Amino acid sequence: MRVRPDPYLVLLLVTVGIAALAPARGPMAQVVDVVVTVAIALLFFLYGARLSAAQALGGLKHWQLHGTVLAITFVLFPLLGLSVLLLPEWLLPAPLAIGVVFLCCLPSTVQSSIAFTGIARGNVPGAIVAASVSNVLGVFLTPLLAALLLATSGGFDPSSFGDIALRLLVPFLAGQAARPLIGGFVTRHKKRLTLLDRGAILLVVYAAFSEGMVAGIWEQITPLSLGVLFGICVLLLGLVLGATALGARLLGFDAADRITIVFCGSKKSLASGLPIAGVLFGGPAAALVVVPLLVFHQLQLVVCAMIANRLGRRRAHLDDDAPAGAPSRA
Repeated sequence: MRVRPDPYLVLLLVTVGIAALAPARGPMAQVVDVVVTVAIALLFFLYGARLSAAQALGGLKHWQLHGTVLAITFVLFPLLGLSVLLLPEWLLPAPLAIGVVFLCCLPSTVQSSIAFTGIARGNVPGAIVAASVSNVLGVFLTPLLAALLLATSGGFDPSSFGDIALRLLVPFLAGQAARPLIGGFVTRHKKRLTLLDRGAILLVVYAAFSEGMVAGIWEQITPLSLGVLFGICVLLLGLVLGATALGARLLGFDAADRITIVFCGSKKSLASGLPIAGVLFGGPAAALVVVPLLVFHQLQLVVCAMIANRLGRRRAHLDDDAPAGAPSRA
């Protein structure tokens, strides 16, 4: 099966190229910083306006499934990520190691988790709730986990929590409060607002990589470092995919729920991760911190697309062969 690169990731890489050729400097950098601050606030306001807390809480009746996804996302992943801090800096520069740990603290994706669950014929309603709950909690848990895991490594300054609250939590809560008034508008114009979301993220990437270019931090990255980073991302994804598949089976989940756990538990959100990184790791170092997320994002899409298509064909074949009314044997 041929897997095309994510078009949005291509746009992100183009943005990185623009930042490399024409980074924002001097007064323009100050203007970009203000615009990015406003864009991140708007982004999290829209996140809050989109997510229905009542729907998410109602879906928690299937708490075993959602609890398993959350444990993988916010416990297993961070524990695995911590191991990279043991690598020597000549093998993996500190900003990249910090970026791997930060990646592991992020919530699950929404769109791709649901899409792959549907392709594989899993529990789509369960995936919708699991991914939504993960993203709601990620606004709060990702900064806390990053502070806990990176404070001793110098990758995170706990004094930035005030900035986090102002730029992330306040807009998010404001969006939740405004949902009864603007929820219908947000739903009707979902596609247009998604373009606004993605534009804001592109601004964040441009600002971070511009600062990195001006500061000359890219000299820290060598072909060896990139190769090690790619290997870490492959190993990380492989371990989590194996753990989700085996753990869901040992816990007694049915086939549809196992698929949901695999695809919701193994993902990390680029849409949430880039703006959060811009707030947590402001400055030139932010450009290196998000590199692991960019690598892992494309890797998870390619690998999970292949797995989803294979599972979908297998379950379709088994369902076709099963007697009418019989449960799926996948």
